[in-house]
Amino acid sequence: MINYIVACLLAAATIASAQPFVVSGPTVGHVDMRSASITVQIGFRSQPVRTDVAVRYTDIASKRTYTTPQVYYGYPGNAGCMGFMLDSVEPGRTYTYEILVGGEALDVSVPTRFTSRSIFRYRGNDWPTVSLAFGSCHYVNQAGYERHDSTGKERGYGTETGIFDAIVQRNPDAMLWLGDNVYLRDPDWGSRSGILKRYSHTRAHSRTRELFASIPNYAIWDDHDYGPNDADRSYVLKDDALDAFKLFWPNPSYGVGGKPGITSSFELADVQVFLLDDRFYRSSNDRHDEPKTILGQHQDEWLIDALSSSKATFKLVAVGSQFLSDNKRREGFEKSPEERQRILDLITRNNVSGVMFMSGDVHFAELSRLDREGTYPIYEITSSPLSSGLNTSPVYRANSYHVAGTEFIGHNFGHITVSGQRGKRILTIRIVDATGKDVWIREIPESELRKNG
Repeated sequence: MINYIVACLLAAATIASAQPFVVSGPTVGHVDMRSASITVQIGFRSQPVRTDVAVRYTDIASKRTYTTPQVYYGYPGNAGCMGFMLDSVEPGRTYTYEILVGGEALDVSVPTRFTSRSIFRYRGNDWPTVSLAFGSCHYVNQAGYERHDSTGKERGYGTETGIFDAIVQRNPDAMLWLGDNVYLRDPDWGSRSGILKRYSHTRAHSRTRELFASIPNYAIWDDHDYGPNDADRSYVLKDDALDAFKLFWPNPSYGVGGKPGITSSFELADVQVFLLDDRFYRSSNDRHDEPKTILGQHQDEWLIDALSSSKATFKLVAVGSQFLSDNKRREGFEKSPEERQRILDLITRNNVSGVMFMSGDVHFAELSRLDREGTYPIYEITSSPLSSGLNTSPVYRANSYHVAGTEFIGHNFGHITVSGQRGKRILTIRIVDATGKDVWIREIPESELRKNG
């Protein structure tokens, strides 16, 4: 017993001298009614040690405390990232949590909390109001790694990031990152180490920490968090890119039909969000001997299956590349018109109601609308950028499906709220500027998104 106590004391002393700290995160990911996912990246100020890490969480109302099973730090290939499943969560409860290293809580410096989803079906017609913030194109400058201008001066692509304070102030039920969330650069995309280092630097940015630590975060990717600019299925390190995505984004799942990727889905009351992968299976940009595809047949089929099976009032399809735009200078589904038309035809043929698309990528915000004969219109809300550069090119912004009065060239995020009684739900879309001010607002009742509605 004495030897055991001495060993424990020595281990504790070793951990204390190594000075563990939070490199990035913690990040609250998928939260449901009876579970929650959290990831954190741990570092040591001196020689790393192999020690245990856990999450301790407390139900604010009941004061009951739970601790996850321990995860052992020490696998360098994961850059110190660890994921935890909190499985003692109950519906409609708010929890605080701590990151424990060697049994001691680390200083996180921002509020750490989350609220589990409430039960609402079969409990009357007063369904809950839910909200979803969303945005794309987040760039954090990093001295020594940025491009140089014509004078030889380093010019970072990132800008002011107070917009993340504005998102937190809205207190959405979830935050959806619509791609280009990291921006891999020449020094990054050529190695697994480079990818992980870029993810680590971006995620550690101080202005995003409260958003990650206190609001459930979900993500899809686009080219800049997948690989080089305009990257397609030929990118040789796409498996490493997928590994990095899994380490830093605690989504509900990754890939469908036994195939790898980031495809997944989650629900907020009667809103279901479908997360699509527009890179892993995208046709080679410069091959011309086959029809172009962005999602791939297996993902197209899953999407229609999932939309047809969904009982949600509103079905939000999130994809990094724009779905409706017909501007050939962009890199969305205008590059794959047959695939887009097939998806639209299958939505119509299966009489799927409530479908709307969401996207980022283009460095301005807009609402697009496709009118369809004999059925309801398809909308697409595009929000970009959060903190990277702006698109000021009129030629690049041209889009036949653009809804007049919805273009906004400025840093922005989107905010969707769904409210009202069962059967009379209303989806309200807002584009919000970097100061937290509404730029424009549109309301779409559920009756508008039904055949002959």
